[in-house]
Amino acid sequence: MILITGGAGYIGSHMIKYLQGRGEPVLVFDNFSTGHLPALRGAPYVQGDLRQPQDLNALFQRYSIECVMHFASKISAGESMRAPAEYYEVNTLGALQLLTAMSRHRVQSLIFSSTAAVYGEPETVPIPEEHPLKPTNPYGESKLAVERALPWHESAYGLRFVALRYFNAAGADPEGELGEDHHPEEHLIPLTLFAAMGKRESIAVFGTDYPTPDGTAIRDYVHVWDLCQAHYLALQQLRAGAPSAVYNLGNGRGYSVREVLHTAEAVVGKPIPHSVAPRRPGDASRLVASSDKAHRLLGWQPEYPDLSSMIAHAWQWFQRYPHGYRG
Repeated sequence: MILITGGAGYIGSHMIKYLQGRGEPVLVFDNFSTGHLPALRGAPYVQGDLRQPQDLNALFQRYSIECVMHFASKISAGESMRAPAEYYEVNTLGALQLLTAMSRHRVQSLIFSSTAAVYGEPETVPIPEEHPLKPTNPYGESKLAVERALPWHESAYGLRFVALRYFNAAGADPEGELGEDHHPEEHLIPLTLFAAMGKRESIAVFGTDYPTPDGTAIRDYVHVWDLCQAHYLALQQLRAGAPSAVYNLGNGRGYSVREVLHTAEAVVGKPIPHSVAPRRPGDASRLVASSDKAHRLLGWQPEYPDLSSMIAHAWQWFQRYPHGYRG
């Protein structure tokens, strides 16, 4: 059985569907502080909190777990600047409590949801896994602290792991059953589509004077379904006895804010109201992954690498569920 922490969230819920489609038994562990019960689509779950050792011990005592896919965390870099203690408590302490419970109950396979925020300001682009790790916010630091703990847990307790550093997860379930439903929403593609739907007045383009072809910042986007594929491939690697590893997951091709806006306009078939605003402090001009290692060693080949597919799938879900999982 595969344990999915944070399975009621955006990526975790897609992972449930992906694994179930391949005949894998799954179990969800979630406190539902930000996740959505309908996103589980009837998958079995245990409600509990990573910060409560008794919750984790009861879980591992009751169920036989082969591998843990750990998605449960706080994810906003901006919020982490205002509430660093909360990010360390949930992301770092919560993960360490999970690792302790896993070692106690002899569960020795982990796939860890990490982030490109561990790199900080890029020194080289595309960014390889060997890039210096210099986070510029508590979110990145809280994830990096866990990454640094993993090899020590391997040497001491026999844990084998794959850490996957996402760039910008985007899109939605290609069949339209699952989507992105954050409160508040901070990601560019959903906010752009909200402007198209009239759920907000406009979308702000922060900075038009970057050293990029159209003057707006460039980011790497990866389809949520392709992230699920990478997790499944990582699971197969661990099952085959491959060594622990760290992989970037990105497109290898960045899209500017204006490209996102124009592609969204093409998908929805109408202009999207937008305004120009000053740069935000700390925003890099270009963040793009090198995912060569994942292609070469994981065998990862994204099925939906184009931006238009990501936006079209997200738009399909928002049209079907304009109020998210709340109906």
